[in-house]
Amino acid sequence: PPLPMKLQILAFAGSLAGALAVDVWPMPTESSFGTTAVQIPNKLSFTGISSDDAKEGIRRYDSLMFPHNIALDGDAVPVQVTIDDEESELQLYTDESYKLSIPESPSASDPITITAKTQFGFLRSLETLSQLVSFDFDEEAYSIESAPVKISDSPRFPHRGVLVDSSRHFEPIETLKGVVDSLSYAKLNVLHWHLVDSQSFPFDSPTYPLLGKNGAYSEYERYTPNDIAELVEYARQRGVRVMVEIDTPGHAASWCEGYPEICPSASCSEPLNPATNATFDLIDGLFKDLTGGEAKSGLFPETLMHLGGDEVNTDCWTKTDSVSSWMDSQGMDEDETYAYFIARVQAIAHSHGREVIGWEEIWNHFKTDLDPSTIIHQWLPGSHVGPEVTSAGYRLIWSTDGVWYLDGLKTSWKDMYSAEPTEGIDEANFDLVLGGEGCMWGETVDTSDIQETIWPRAAAIAERLWSPKDLTASADDAEDRYAAFRCLLNRRGIAAAPYSNDIAREAPNGPGGCFEQ
Repeated sequence: PPLPMKLQILAFAGSLAGALAVDVWPMPTESSFGTTAVQIPNKLSFTGISSDDAKEGIRRYDSLMFPHNIALDGDAVPVQVTIDDEESELQLYTDESYKLSIPESPSASDPITITAKTQFGFLRSLETLSQLVSFDFDEEAYSIESAPVKISDSPRFPHRGVLVDSSRHFEPIETLKGVVDSLSYAKLNVLHWHLVDSQSFPFDSPTYPLLGKNGAYSEYERYTPNDIAELVEYARQRGVRVMVEIDTPGHAASWCEGYPEICPSASCSEPLNPATNATFDLIDGLFKDLTGGEAKSGLFPETLMHLGGDEVNTDCWTKTDSVSSWMDSQGMDEDETYAYFIARVQAIAHSHGREVIGWEEIWNHFKTDLDPSTIIHQWLPGSHVGPEVTSAGYRLIWSTDGVWYLDGLKTSWKDMYSAEPTEGIDEANFDLVLGGEGCMWGETVDTSDIQETIWPRAAAIAERLWSPKDLTASADDAEDRYAAFRCLLNRRGIAAAPYSNDIAREAPNGPGGCFEQ
Protein backbone atom coordinates (compact mmCIF):
# COMPACT_ATOMS: atom_id res chain seq x y z
CA PRO A 1 0.00 0.00 0.00
CA PRO A 2 1.15 3.59 -0.54
CA LEU A 3 2.77 5.35 2.40
CA PRO A 4 0.49 7.78 4.28
CA MET A 5 3.06 10.56 4.10
CA LYS A 6 2.67 14.00 2.65
CA LEU A 7 4.61 13.86 -0.60
CA GLN A 8 3.89 17.02 -2.51
CA ILE A 9 4.86 16.70 -6.15
CA LEU A 10 5.82 20.07 -7.52
CA ALA A 11 6.35 20.57 -11.23
CA PHE A 12 9.31 22.70 -12.16
CA ALA A 13 10.49 23.98 -15.51
CA GLY A 14 13.00 21.79 -17.28
CA SER A 15 15.60 24.55 -17.25
CA LEU A 16 15.50 24.71 -13.46
CA ALA A 17 15.82 20.95 -13.21
CA GLY A 18 18.87 21.05 -15.46
CA ALA A 19 20.52 23.75 -13.35
CA LEU A 20 19.93 21.82 -10.15
CA ALA A 21 21.09 18.54 -11.63
CA VAL A 22 24.55 19.78 -12.51
CA ASP A 23 25.23 20.96 -8.95
CA VAL A 24 26.44 17.47 -8.05
CA TRP A 25 30.22 17.47 -7.52
CA PRO A 26 32.09 15.58 -8.82
CA MET A 27 30.09 15.01 -11.98
CA PRO A 28 28.61 11.48 -12.06
CA THR A 29 29.69 9.07 -14.76
CA GLU A 30 26.14 8.65 -16.13
CA SER A 31 23.05 10.53 -14.99
CA SER A 32 19.59 11.55 -16.05
CA PHE A 33 17.24 13.98 -14.31
CA GLY A 34 13.58 14.83 -14.61
CA THR A 35 11.60 18.00 -13.97
CA THR A 36 9.90 17.23 -10.66
CA ALA A 37 10.83 18.24 -7.13
CA VAL A 38 9.65 15.80 -4.47
CA GLN A 39 8.99 17.43 -1.12
CA ILE A 40 9.96 14.98 1.62
CA PRO A 41 10.03 14.73 5.41
CA ASN A 42 13.41 15.16 7.05
CA LYS A 43 13.93 11.42 7.41
CA LEU A 44 14.99 8.54 5.19
CA SER A 45 14.38 4.92 6.16
CA PHE A 46 17.09 2.56 4.87
CA THR A 47 16.55 -1.18 4.50
CA GLY A 48 18.99 -3.88 3.41
CA ILE A 49 21.84 -2.61 5.59
CA SER A 50 23.75 -4.80 8.05
CA SER A 51 27.35 -3.53 8.36
CA ASP A 52 28.47 -1.04 10.97
CA ASP A 53 30.29 1.00 8.31
CA ALA A 54 27.10 1.49 6.30
CA LYS A 55 24.98 2.22 9.37
CA GLU A 56 27.48 4.77 10.66
CA GLY A 57 27.55 6.38 7.21
CA ILE A 58 23.76 6.77 7.31
CA ARG A 59 24.00 8.39 10.73
CA ARG A 60 26.58 10.92 9.52
CA TYR A 61 24.74 11.77 6.35
CA ASP A 62 21.42 12.19 8.13
CA SER A 63 22.74 15.39 9.71
CA LEU A 64 24.37 16.51 6.44
CA MET A 65 21.19 16.02 4.41
CA PHE A 66 18.87 17.49 7.04
CA PRO A 67 20.83 20.20 8.89
CA HIS A 68 17.78 22.29 9.88
CA ASN A 69 15.84 21.14 12.90
CA ILE A 70 12.21 21.00 11.81
CA ALA A 71 9.32 18.80 12.91
CA LEU A 72 8.96 15.49 11.11
CA ASP A 73 5.96 15.82 8.78
CA GLY A 74 4.96 12.38 7.55
CA ASP A 75 6.63 8.99 7.41
CA ALA A 76 10.24 8.52 6.44
CA VAL A 77 11.05 8.09 2.75
CA PRO A 78 11.99 4.46 2.03
CA VAL A 79 15.44 3.70 0.61
CA GLN A 80 16.11 0.12 -0.48
CA VAL A 81 19.84 -0.71 -0.41
CA THR A 82 21.68 -3.65 -1.95
CA ILE A 83 25.41 -4.02 -1.20
CA ASP A 84 27.22 -7.08 -2.55
CA ASP A 85 30.00 -7.02 0.06
CA GLU A 86 29.43 -4.89 3.16
CA GLU A 87 32.72 -5.99 4.79
CA SER A 88 35.09 -5.10 1.97
CA GLU A 89 38.66 -4.05 2.77
CA LEU A 90 39.67 -0.54 1.77
CA GLN A 91 42.65 -0.74 -0.57
CA LEU A 92 43.78 0.68 -3.91
CA TYR A 93 41.36 -1.20 -6.15
CA THR A 94 38.35 -1.35 -3.82
CA ASP A 95 35.18 -0.92 -5.87
CA GLU A 96 33.51 2.46 -5.21
CA SER A 97 30.81 2.24 -7.87
CA TYR A 98 27.12 2.68 -7.13
CA LYS A 99 23.74 3.18 -8.75
CA LEU A 100 21.12 5.56 -7.39
CA SER A 101 17.51 5.75 -8.54
CA ILE A 102 14.94 8.25 -7.21
CA PRO A 103 11.38 7.92 -8.54
CA GLU A 104 9.02 10.85 -8.98
CA SER A 105 6.97 9.72 -6.00
CA PRO A 106 8.91 7.46 -3.61
CA SER A 107 6.73 4.95 -1.79
CA ALA A 108 6.89 1.54 -0.18
CA SER A 109 6.17 -0.03 -3.56
CA ASP A 110 8.49 2.33 -5.45
CA PRO A 111 11.31 3.34 -3.09
CA ILE A 112 14.56 5.15 -3.67
CA THR A 113 17.07 2.42 -4.55
CA ILE A 114 20.83 2.24 -4.10
CA THR A 115 23.01 -0.63 -5.29
CA ALA A 116 26.76 -0.90 -4.69
CA LYS A 117 29.49 -3.51 -4.82
CA THR A 118 30.92 -2.49 -1.43
CA GLN A 119 30.05 -0.36 1.58
CA PHE A 120 32.44 2.26 0.24
CA GLY A 121 30.47 2.59 -2.97
CA PHE A 122 27.40 2.98 -0.78
CA LEU A 123 29.11 5.86 1.06
CA ARG A 124 29.77 7.56 -2.29
CA SER A 125 26.07 7.21 -3.13
CA LEU A 126 25.14 8.90 0.15
CA GLU A 127 27.33 11.86 -0.75
CA THR A 128 25.58 12.21 -4.10
CA LEU A 129 22.15 11.82 -2.53
CA SER A 130 22.99 14.45 0.09
CA GLN A 131 23.82 16.93 -2.67
CA LEU A 132 20.42 16.34 -4.28
CA VAL A 133 18.50 17.24 -1.11
CA SER A 134 17.68 20.94 -0.77
CA PHE A 135 15.86 23.03 1.83
CA ASP A 136 13.13 25.59 1.15
CA PHE A 137 13.28 28.23 3.88
CA ASP A 138 9.90 29.70 2.97
CA GLU A 139 8.16 26.35 3.25
CA GLU A 140 10.51 24.98 5.91
CA ALA A 141 10.60 21.78 3.94
CA TYR A 142 13.14 19.51 2.25
CA SER A 143 12.92 18.29 -1.30
CA ILE A 144 14.80 16.06 -3.72
CA GLU A 145 15.15 18.04 -6.90
CA SER A 146 14.81 17.03 -10.51
CA ALA A 147 13.13 13.65 -10.10
CA PRO A 148 13.13 11.07 -11.48
CA VAL A 149 16.87 10.69 -10.99
CA LYS A 150 19.00 7.85 -12.32
CA ILE A 151 22.74 7.81 -11.64
CA SER A 152 25.33 5.15 -12.44
CA ASP A 153 28.66 6.28 -11.09
CA SER A 154 32.22 5.09 -10.56
CA PRO A 155 35.63 6.76 -10.34
CA ARG A 156 37.84 7.22 -13.35
CA PHE A 157 41.00 6.57 -11.28
CA PRO A 158 41.42 4.42 -8.15
CA HIS A 159 43.90 6.74 -6.37
CA ARG A 160 42.54 10.24 -5.66
CA GLY A 161 44.14 12.11 -2.83
CA VAL A 162 45.59 15.04 -0.97
CA LEU A 163 49.02 15.05 0.65
CA VAL A 164 49.36 16.63 4.07
CA ASP A 165 52.69 17.42 5.71
CA SER A 166 52.97 17.15 9.51
CA SER A 167 56.70 17.85 9.70
CA ARG A 168 56.97 21.47 8.55
CA HIS A 169 54.03 22.26 10.87
CA PHE A 170 52.46 19.82 13.29
CA GLU A 171 48.83 19.06 12.43
CA PRO A 172 46.77 17.81 15.41
CA ILE A 173 44.69 14.67 14.97
CA GLU A 174 41.46 16.69 15.16
CA THR A 175 42.71 18.89 12.32
CA LEU A 176 43.50 15.83 10.23
CA LYS A 177 40.06 14.39 10.96
CA GLY A 178 38.58 17.59 9.55
CA VAL A 179 40.67 17.14 6.41
CA VAL A 180 39.44 13.54 6.12
CA ASP A 181 35.83 14.68 6.40
CA SER A 182 36.36 17.21 3.65
CA LEU A 183 38.03 14.67 1.34
CA SER A 184 35.02 12.39 1.55
CA TYR A 185 32.68 15.22 0.50
CA ALA A 186 34.56 15.43 -2.82
CA LYS A 187 34.86 11.63 -3.18
CA LEU A 188 38.63 11.81 -2.66
CA ASN A 189 39.86 8.56 -1.17
CA VAL A 190 43.49 9.04 -0.08
CA LEU A 191 45.14 11.01 2.71
CA HIS A 192 48.83 10.84 1.80
CA TRP A 193 50.47 11.53 5.15
CA HIS A 194 53.97 12.94 4.80
CA LEU A 195 54.58 12.10 8.43
CA VAL A 196 58.20 13.16 9.04
CA ASP A 197 60.88 15.26 7.34
CA SER A 198 64.07 17.19 8.09
CA GLN A 199 62.28 19.75 10.26
CA SER A 200 60.65 17.40 12.77
CA PHE A 201 59.88 13.78 13.58
CA PRO A 202 56.48 13.85 15.33
CA PHE A 203 55.88 10.07 15.60
CA ASP A 204 56.57 8.16 18.82
CA SER A 205 58.14 4.96 17.51
CA PRO A 206 57.84 2.17 20.10
CA THR A 207 61.04 0.56 18.79
CA TYR A 208 63.09 3.76 18.49
CA PRO A 209 61.50 6.19 20.97
CA LEU A 210 64.20 8.85 20.70
CA LEU A 211 63.08 9.63 17.15
CA GLY A 212 59.96 11.37 18.43
CA LYS A 213 61.24 12.36 21.86
CA ASN A 214 64.20 14.28 20.45
CA GLY A 215 62.97 14.98 16.92
CA ALA A 216 59.59 16.61 17.54
CA TYR A 217 59.13 20.36 17.85
CA SER A 218 57.85 19.97 21.42
CA GLU A 219 56.47 17.34 23.76
CA TYR A 220 52.96 18.35 22.68
CA GLU A 221 53.59 18.03 18.94
CA ARG A 222 53.84 14.25 18.69
CA TYR A 223 51.61 11.35 17.65
CA THR A 224 51.29 8.20 19.71
CA PRO A 225 50.62 4.91 17.91
CA ASN A 226 47.06 5.07 19.27
CA ASP A 227 46.62 8.56 17.79
CA ILE A 228 47.54 7.22 14.37
CA ALA A 229 45.36 4.13 14.69
CA GLU A 230 42.41 6.33 15.65
CA LEU A 231 42.85 8.59 12.61
CA VAL A 232 43.34 5.68 10.21
CA GLU A 233 40.13 4.01 11.41
CA TYR A 234 38.26 7.33 11.32
CA ALA A 235 39.35 7.73 7.69
CA ARG A 236 38.52 4.12 6.76
CA GLN A 237 34.96 4.57 7.98
CA ARG A 238 34.67 7.45 5.49
CA GLY A 239 36.22 5.57 2.60
CA VAL A 240 39.59 7.34 2.86
CA ARG A 241 42.83 5.35 2.75
CA VAL A 242 45.69 6.76 4.83
CA MET A 243 49.02 6.20 3.09
CA VAL A 244 52.14 6.99 5.09
CA GLU A 245 55.29 8.50 3.61
CA ILE A 246 58.70 8.03 5.23
CA ASP A 247 61.10 9.94 3.00
CA THR A 248 64.67 8.59 2.78
CA PRO A 249 67.59 8.97 2.39
CA GLY A 250 67.15 12.73 2.13
CA HIS A 251 64.67 14.82 4.11
CA ALA A 252 65.73 12.99 7.27
CA ALA A 253 67.86 15.36 9.35
CA SER A 254 65.42 15.19 12.27
CA TRP A 255 66.25 11.51 12.72
CA CYS A 256 69.76 12.48 13.83
CA GLU A 257 68.44 14.18 16.96
CA GLY A 258 67.66 10.83 18.50
CA TYR A 259 70.07 8.51 16.72
CA PRO A 260 73.08 10.44 15.42
CA GLU A 261 74.88 7.26 14.39
CA ILE A 262 72.60 6.87 11.36
CA CYS A 263 73.67 10.25 9.92
CA PRO A 264 76.98 10.99 8.19
CA SER A 265 78.22 13.44 10.83
CA ALA A 266 77.08 15.98 13.41
CA SER A 267 77.62 18.81 10.95
CA CYS A 268 76.32 17.03 7.84
CA SER A 269 73.16 15.16 8.68
CA GLU A 270 71.57 14.03 5.43
CA PRO A 271 71.26 11.90 3.35
CA LEU A 272 71.19 9.16 5.94
CA ASN A 273 74.37 7.15 6.39
CA PRO A 274 74.51 4.22 3.93
CA ALA A 275 77.76 2.88 5.40
CA THR A 276 76.33 1.39 8.59
CA ASN A 277 73.77 -1.34 9.13
CA ALA A 278 72.47 0.73 12.05
CA THR A 279 70.67 2.91 9.51
CA PHE A 280 68.84 0.03 7.89
CA ASP A 281 68.16 -1.70 11.20
CA LEU A 282 66.42 1.46 12.39
CA ILE A 283 64.45 1.78 9.16
CA ASP A 284 63.38 -1.85 9.46
CA GLY A 285 62.23 -1.37 13.05
CA LEU A 286 60.41 1.86 12.23
CA PHE A 287 58.66 0.26 9.26
CA LYS A 288 57.58 -2.65 11.44
CA ASP A 289 56.10 -0.17 13.93
CA LEU A 290 54.08 1.36 11.10
CA THR A 291 53.11 -1.76 9.15
CA GLY A 292 52.89 -4.52 11.74
CA GLY A 293 55.44 -6.44 9.68
CA GLU A 294 53.00 -7.94 7.19
CA ALA A 295 50.51 -6.94 4.49
CA LYS A 296 47.28 -5.16 5.48
CA SER A 297 48.24 -4.88 9.14
CA GLY A 298 49.76 -2.42 11.60
CA LEU A 299 49.02 1.24 12.13
CA PHE A 300 48.74 1.78 8.36
CA PRO A 301 47.00 -1.25 6.80
CA GLU A 302 47.23 0.49 3.41
CA THR A 303 49.33 -1.70 1.13
CA LEU A 304 50.97 1.29 -0.58
CA MET A 305 53.85 2.96 1.25
CA HIS A 306 55.61 6.08 0.00
CA LEU A 307 59.39 6.08 0.48
CA GLY A 308 60.15 9.50 -1.00
CA GLY A 309 63.65 9.29 -2.44
CA ASP A 310 63.60 12.86 -3.78
CA GLU A 311 66.02 15.80 -3.61
CA VAL A 312 69.00 13.70 -2.55
CA ASN A 313 72.15 15.82 -2.37
CA THR A 314 75.02 13.39 -1.87
CA ASP A 315 77.60 16.00 -0.76
CA CYS A 316 77.47 14.80 2.85
CA TRP A 317 78.50 11.33 1.70
CA THR A 318 81.55 12.57 -0.21
CA LYS A 319 82.54 15.08 2.49
CA THR A 320 82.38 12.55 5.34
CA ASP A 321 85.55 10.45 5.39
CA SER A 322 83.94 7.34 6.86
CA VAL A 323 81.18 7.29 4.26
CA SER A 324 83.47 8.19 1.39
CA SER A 325 85.91 5.44 2.37
CA TRP A 326 83.08 2.92 2.58
CA MET A 327 81.86 3.86 -0.90
CA ASP A 328 85.40 3.36 -2.24
CA SER A 329 85.63 -0.02 -0.57
CA GLN A 330 82.36 -1.05 -2.19
CA GLY A 331 83.42 0.27 -5.59
CA MET A 332 80.45 2.64 -5.72
CA ASP A 333 80.17 6.30 -6.66
CA GLU A 334 77.52 8.64 -5.23
CA ASP A 335 74.81 7.71 -7.70
CA GLU A 336 75.44 4.00 -7.23
CA THR A 337 75.28 4.49 -3.47
CA TYR A 338 71.97 6.32 -3.89
CA ALA A 339 70.69 3.35 -5.93
CA TYR A 340 71.95 0.93 -3.27
CA PHE A 341 70.12 2.86 -0.55
CA ILE A 342 66.85 3.03 -2.48
CA ALA A 343 66.94 -0.68 -3.34
CA ARG A 344 67.72 -1.72 0.22
CA VAL A 345 64.94 0.39 1.75
CA GLN A 346 62.48 -0.83 -0.88
CA ALA A 347 63.39 -4.40 0.02
CA ILE A 348 62.65 -3.66 3.68
CA ALA A 349 59.23 -2.27 2.77
CA HIS A 350 58.52 -5.29 0.58
CA SER A 351 59.46 -7.59 3.45
CA HIS A 352 56.69 -5.92 5.48
CA GLY A 353 54.10 -6.55 2.76
CA ARG A 354 54.11 -3.11 1.18
CA GLU A 355 54.15 -1.90 -2.41
CA VAL A 356 56.45 1.07 -2.87
CA ILE A 357 55.94 4.58 -4.25
CA GLY A 358 58.81 6.99 -4.87
CA TRP A 359 59.10 10.54 -6.14
CA GLU A 360 60.12 10.80 -9.75
CA GLU A 361 63.83 11.45 -9.12
CA ILE A 362 64.31 7.74 -8.53
CA TRP A 363 63.02 7.13 -12.06
CA ASN A 364 65.18 9.88 -13.51
CA HIS A 365 68.25 8.31 -11.90
CA PHE A 366 67.60 4.58 -12.18
CA LYS A 367 64.88 4.03 -14.80
CA THR A 368 64.16 0.32 -15.36
CA ASP A 369 66.81 -0.75 -12.85
CA LEU A 370 64.07 -0.08 -10.29
CA ASP A 371 61.97 -2.97 -9.08
CA PRO A 372 59.17 -3.31 -11.68
CA SER A 373 56.51 -2.98 -8.97
CA THR A 374 57.70 0.53 -8.06
CA ILE A 375 55.11 3.29 -8.49
CA ILE A 376 56.51 6.61 -9.74
CA HIS A 377 55.07 9.81 -8.31
CA GLN A 378 55.46 12.57 -10.90
CA TRP A 379 55.98 15.98 -9.31
CA LEU A 380 58.80 18.04 -10.84
CA PRO A 381 57.67 21.34 -12.39
CA GLY A 382 56.94 20.93 -16.09
CA SER A 383 57.55 17.19 -15.88
CA HIS A 384 56.34 14.93 -18.67
CA VAL A 385 57.80 11.71 -17.34
CA GLY A 386 54.47 9.85 -17.43
CA PRO A 387 54.71 8.55 -21.02
CA GLU A 388 58.20 7.16 -20.42
CA VAL A 389 57.29 5.57 -17.08
CA THR A 390 54.14 3.89 -18.36
CA SER A 391 55.73 2.78 -21.65
CA ALA A 392 58.21 0.85 -19.52
CA GLY A 393 55.33 -0.83 -17.68
CA TYR A 394 55.62 1.11 -14.41
CA ARG A 395 52.65 2.65 -12.63
CA LEU A 396 52.24 6.41 -12.17
CA ILE A 397 50.70 8.90 -9.73
CA TRP A 398 50.38 12.48 -11.00
CA SER A 399 50.99 15.63 -8.88
CA THR A 400 53.02 18.01 -11.05
CA ASP A 401 54.32 21.06 -9.15
CA GLY A 402 52.96 24.30 -10.54
CA VAL A 403 49.67 22.57 -11.35
CA TRP A 404 48.56 20.32 -8.48
CA TYR A 405 50.72 21.71 -5.67
CA LEU A 406 48.25 23.33 -3.31
CA ASP A 407 50.98 25.41 -1.66
CA GLY A 408 51.25 27.23 -4.98
CA LEU A 409 48.85 29.95 -3.93
CA LYS A 410 48.74 31.63 -7.34
CA THR A 411 47.75 28.47 -9.19
CA SER A 412 44.12 28.89 -10.20
CA TRP A 413 41.45 26.26 -9.83
CA LYS A 414 40.91 26.39 -13.57
CA ASP A 415 44.53 25.44 -14.21
CA MET A 416 44.13 22.56 -11.75
CA TYR A 417 40.89 21.49 -13.40
CA SER A 418 42.37 21.55 -16.88
CA ALA A 419 45.34 19.33 -16.02
CA GLU A 420 45.16 15.81 -17.47
CA PRO A 421 47.14 12.94 -15.87
CA THR A 422 47.08 10.84 -19.06
CA GLU A 423 48.43 13.58 -21.33
CA GLY A 424 50.91 12.12 -23.80
CA ILE A 425 50.39 8.58 -22.53
CA ASP A 426 49.47 5.78 -24.92
CA GLU A 427 45.87 4.78 -24.41
CA ALA A 428 46.97 1.17 -23.99
CA ASN A 429 48.81 2.26 -20.84
CA PHE A 430 46.04 4.33 -19.24
CA ASP A 431 45.46 1.63 -16.62
CA LEU A 432 49.00 2.24 -15.35
CA VAL A 433 47.98 5.78 -14.33
CA LEU A 434 46.64 5.14 -10.85
CA GLY A 435 45.44 8.72 -10.40
CA GLY A 436 46.88 11.72 -8.64
CA GLU A 437 47.09 13.95 -5.60
CA GLY A 438 46.96 17.58 -4.67
CA CYS A 439 50.02 18.22 -2.51
CA MET A 440 49.53 20.41 0.56
CA TRP A 441 53.09 20.98 1.68
CA GLY A 442 53.32 22.39 5.17
CA GLU A 443 55.79 25.26 5.10
CA THR A 444 53.04 27.86 5.41
CA VAL A 445 50.06 25.86 6.68
CA ASP A 446 49.00 24.71 10.12
CA THR A 447 45.66 24.28 11.83
CA SER A 448 44.88 27.97 11.29
CA ASP A 449 44.83 27.85 7.50
CA ILE A 450 45.07 24.31 6.16
CA GLN A 451 41.44 23.98 5.08
CA GLU A 452 41.24 27.25 3.17
CA THR A 453 44.50 26.41 1.40
CA ILE A 454 43.27 22.98 0.34
CA TRP A 455 39.72 24.06 -0.50
CA PRO A 456 38.04 24.71 -2.77
CA ARG A 457 40.85 24.12 -5.29
CA ALA A 458 41.21 20.43 -4.36
CA ALA A 459 37.67 20.01 -5.68
CA ALA A 460 39.00 20.72 -9.18
CA ILE A 461 41.47 17.86 -8.75
CA ALA A 462 38.75 15.64 -7.31
CA GLU A 463 36.50 16.03 -10.35
CA ARG A 464 39.38 15.48 -12.76
CA LEU A 465 40.16 12.20 -11.00
CA TRP A 466 36.58 10.96 -10.54
CA SER A 467 34.57 12.07 -13.56
CA PRO A 468 34.80 11.04 -17.22
CA LYS A 469 37.14 13.20 -19.26
CA ASP A 470 34.52 13.92 -21.92
CA LEU A 471 32.09 15.33 -19.33
CA THR A 472 34.64 17.64 -17.73
CA ALA A 473 36.41 19.22 -20.66
CA SER A 474 35.63 22.83 -19.75
CA ALA A 475 36.42 24.65 -16.51
CA ASP A 476 34.13 27.46 -17.61
CA ASP A 477 31.21 25.03 -17.88
CA ALA A 478 32.03 23.69 -14.40
CA GLU A 479 32.29 27.08 -12.71
CA ASP A 480 28.74 27.37 -11.38
CA ARG A 481 28.90 23.86 -9.92
CA TYR A 482 32.34 24.60 -8.49
CA ALA A 483 31.04 27.75 -6.77
CA ALA A 484 28.07 25.81 -5.42
CA PHE A 485 30.33 23.07 -4.05
CA ARG A 486 32.47 25.65 -2.26
CA CYS A 487 29.33 26.96 -0.57
CA LEU A 488 28.31 23.41 0.34
CA LEU A 489 31.67 22.94 2.03
CA ASN A 490 31.15 26.16 3.98
CA ARG A 491 27.70 25.02 5.10
CA ARG A 492 29.30 21.82 6.37
CA GLY A 493 31.83 23.75 8.41
CA ILE A 494 34.78 23.41 6.02
CA ALA A 495 36.71 26.68 5.73
CA ALA A 496 36.87 26.72 1.93
CA ALA A 497 38.16 30.08 0.68
CA PRO A 498 36.30 32.23 -1.86
CA TYR A 499 36.50 30.32 -5.12
CA SER A 500 37.34 33.34 -7.29
CA ASN A 501 40.42 34.43 -5.31
CA ASP A 502 43.44 35.42 -7.36
CA ILE A 503 45.54 34.16 -4.46
CA ALA A 504 44.27 31.04 -2.71
CA ARG A 505 43.12 31.18 0.93
CA GLU A 506 42.70 34.97 0.96
CA ALA A 507 39.73 36.30 2.89
CA PRO A 508 36.69 37.70 1.07
CA ASN A 509 37.42 41.15 -0.32
CA GLY A 510 34.20 42.60 1.08
CA PRO A 511 30.57 41.86 1.95
CA GLY A 512 28.71 39.48 -0.31
CA GLY A 513 26.95 36.17 -0.62
CA CYS A 514 28.78 32.86 -0.84
CA PHE A 515 27.90 32.28 -4.48
CA GLU A 516 29.29 35.69 -5.46
CA GLN A 517 32.80 35.18 -4.03
